[in-house]
Amino acid sequence: MVGELLHLTGGVLRSPFKRPSPEADFPRERLVLPGVRVDQDRLAAYERVCGFPTGDSALPVTYPHVLGFPAAMRLMSDGAFPLPLLGLVHTSIEITRHTSLPATGEYELAVHIAGLAPHRRGTQATVVTAMRAGGEVVWESRSTYLARHRTDRPAGPRKEQPAPLPVAAEWRLAEDVGRRYGAASGDRNPIHLYPLTARLFGFPRAVAHGMWTVARCLAAHGTGGSAVVRAEFRAPVLLPGTVAYGADGSGRFELRGAGGRVHLLGEVRALSG
Repeated sequence: MVGELLHLTGGVLRSPFKRPSPEADFPRERLVLPGVRVDQDRLAAYERVCGFPTGDSALPVTYPHVLGFPAAMRLMSDGAFPLPLLGLVHTSIEITRHTSLPATGEYELAVHIAGLAPHRRGTQATVVTAMRAGGEVVWESRSTYLARHRTDRPAGPRKEQPAPLPVAAEWRLAEDVGRRYGAASGDRNPIHLYPLTARLFGFPRAVAHGMWTVARCLAAHGTGGSAVVRAEFRAPVLLPGTVAYGADGSGRFELRGAGGRVHLLGEVRALSG
């Protein structure tokens, strides 16, 4: 734990000196974590804060992201990673669950950086996490993270605002959601914890974790069996606050705030083949 904290701190301190570019080199190593077992108390805390039923025999579809997050952070805080850790924004995730994941199972996790790509607002990195059981891939994800910086690329048209989905629920989010999710997930980014620490990074109040917003929506939506989940994080959710969860029965879901502002767009599809 101390070693991981020092590594992360070093990544933060190096952030101001990095010069992100889609042409830059990046760490090519693949971090492999064998013999991973789930801490049941931590899982229960995660289920409670995200709205999943507690004591289920299977892991929530988003939980392997939590298991792989320390390895992903280790790669992104490495001195060879060209994007600054400070200010890095999680912009999207795609999850493929091939089969049900027993909460008491033993797994192997592997994490690597798939590459860098230009973005109209900077440079984007893709981080791939795969979870295996018995030598077979049972779950995998692709997350994109954006480092914003000046580019010569045209800004391009703004993303269109899709028509609202039918509102299925309205959630009043407490001020401590970020701290509770951070304790359960291990993601204690200061922008999520307190108004004071969030203001240091330009936010007026603490911001909900993007992965909490997608997990909370999926807890309401349901994702039984094999499935593909895609989610795009559009705008931060300030805490405390009120958001509307929308779904249309076809697999699409969303989270909107005051004035119809889109925070999250997503969909769940059955895994074909």
